[in-house]
Amino acid sequence: MNMAPQSPHMLPTPERVLSTLNQDGSRRWIDPRSSPGRFLNRRRGIGWALIALFAALPLVQIGGKPALFLDLMNREFTFFGTTFFATETLLLALLVVGIFLGVFWITALLGRVWCGYACPQTVYLELVYRPLQRLVEGKHGREGAPAWRRVLRFVVYLALSFVIANVFLAYFVGVERLSRWITTSPAQHPAAFAVVAVTTIAMFIDFAYVREQMCTLMCPYGRLQSVLQDEHSLVIGYDATRGEPRGKLESGATRTHGDCIDCKLCVQTCPTGIDIRGGLQMECVGCAQCIDACDAVMDKIERPRGLIRYATQATLAGKPKRTLRPRVVLYPLLIAVVSSGLIAALAKRSELAVEFLRTRGAQFTVLADQSISTPATIRLENRADAAVDIVLEPEAGVTLLGAATAQRIEARGYIEVDATLIIPRERFVNGRAIVCVRARNGDRVVVDTEHTVLGPLFAGGVEKNP
Repeated sequence: MNMAPQSPHMLPTPERVLSTLNQDGSRRWIDPRSSPGRFLNRRRGIGWALIALFAALPLVQIGGKPALFLDLMNREFTFFGTTFFATETLLLALLVVGIFLGVFWITALLGRVWCGYACPQTVYLELVYRPLQRLVEGKHGREGAPAWRRVLRFVVYLALSFVIANVFLAYFVGVERLSRWITTSPAQHPAAFAVVAVTTIAMFIDFAYVREQMCTLMCPYGRLQSVLQDEHSLVIGYDATRGEPRGKLESGATRTHGDCIDCKLCVQTCPTGIDIRGGLQMECVGCAQCIDACDAVMDKIERPRGLIRYATQATLAGKPKRTLRPRVVLYPLLIAVVSSGLIAALAKRSELAVEFLRTRGAQFTVLADQSISTPATIRLENRADAAVDIVLEPEAGVTLLGAATAQRIEARGYIEVDATLIIPRERFVNGRAIVCVRARNGDRVVVDTEHTVLGPLFAGGVEKNP
């Protein structure tokens, strides 16, 4: 593990404030050693499966649509065959809330399992970029490697970041469009090329320079652990009762020290540079490297494994284990409510959205026969994959002028129709009337929508301004 030289312009502190900073405030560069073991093997299996999924998902089609496609230009978001539109705020809100509640629930049960096993930052840094650094620079380390090896590592990093940036872009523009861009000159699509270039540079800086600082200083998830977890959440912990007091390996029947021989391999293998023996810390990403390192040492000194292990803070402190707690019951109940709402909303969603937009100027006019004329701008959005011809029909007694003919709406398109509603005076109560307008495609009713119309107040036969 390499230590940066202290800066003469900063005053040293009695102790290290962050695991990634030296006592004088300068950057502490961390080159963790790899500790083979069962948890590293599991992380590799999961991580490489996720990398393969990330690369293959843009190519997967479900129901003729990409499995995952975030079309920001057209404000359409496809998740496993279901397309959400930016105007469907309720559906998007339920989807996002459901995802967050799922993360909260998993965190309450399993701690930072996402960070250690599935977060792209951890997966790519620990399973791709750092192994490449060890391969290119060998055992020299960050400071001791020859200049040509460091330059070669940066070239490899840049090329890999460019490939990942293109795969990442496929989620936003689609595979077909991305293929055309790759096979043509960047001059024909300068904006897309600029996006790829910026994304490539950002990934290069992240994995070559920022690294663990992303987890310890920038990502808010680690700072939310204090409210998402409790003492019964699964974490990686050190069994101080068994390990203390620390000391060198003793021979003979008499032992004056605990099982921890203070080899510090758990610190040397930690990707964020913490000492897990100091207790649960914000910087711990739950990667279990310290478990593999400690288990290997315990095997060598013929001590039981598990000095550092997955446990809860309560069990490490000798308290009874509690699986059912308010938060692990409340989260799934909320997820069930949100999921039910999302399913119900999806079942009721229509391929056509009809929305009455607010108009400028006078809201209504009283006609000679005392009926009320009010202007209306009607927005028709076709969410289907084929063009439709829509006829708008108002309810009985209401007249719709300017929109009685069929309106042609292209696939995934929308139009705005300026119309006028004429409503009988007796329909208004307290200056308001609710009007139902039906959208019909041939003989099939696509959607019924209600619109609240403002009108005058009537009292004693005299019109009043509402």
